[in-house]
Amino acid sequence: MDNSQLTRKQKQFFDYIVTFKEEHGIWPTYREIAEQFRFKSPNSVTQNLQALLKKGYLIKTDDDEYELAPEFDTADSIPETGIPVRGLIAAGSLQEAVEANLGSITLEYLFPNIDKMYALRVSGASMKDANIHDGDFVLLIDDDIKNGDIGAVLYNGETSLKQIFYGKNGLQLKPANEEYQDIIIEPDVFEEVRVLGKYVGHVNRSGIFKQTDTDTRN
Repeated sequence: MDNSQLTRKQKQFFDYIVTFKEEHGIWPTYREIAEQFRFKSPNSVTQNLQALLKKGYLIKTDDDEYELAPEFDTADSIPETGIPVRGLIAAGSLQEAVEANLGSITLEYLFPNIDKMYALRVSGASMKDANIHDGDFVLLIDDDIKNGDIGAVLYNGETSLKQIFYGKNGLQLKPANEEYQDIIIEPDVFEEVRVLGKYVGHVNRSGIFKQTDTDTRN
């Protein structure tokens, strides 16, 4: 496909997405794109995406998400590897360095239940004090959510990632940001709440962060 089909601004827009994805392994958020090109409205981002879709530079996935057309996506050429373990290091008294090939740290090692895991991308800042920010990918697993756990729920056609508390007065969905209000769901509508998954960690450009037992407790 000939890039001359794109206008100058469309090519700059497309090149930014390709470069960002190659460097970070993920797409930029609408907010990041808008800031890059000083768009005043997210609609400008959508209009550019739709133009690239129409010209064949993007495709739509089964989940109705935008993705690079196969001829422009280099992700398939990058081998999936772990982090190499190159030896031993003492954490007590000084010892002789030991170099050895001890294998790799893989996602399967970090998350033993990875086969049951999926991710959702965060939109909003209600969990920022739990170090979960807009644009992060939260890792969820189908598991029981205990009192105080962070989880994703579906209620009244809307989804939310919150700390969940059970009580006689109802279900409390508590944000980790004082600028947001708690969501209280009355006991008689509990059956209308669908738990989408328990939070076990999140991923962003800074790295992979696993949930610990103390992360979701007061």
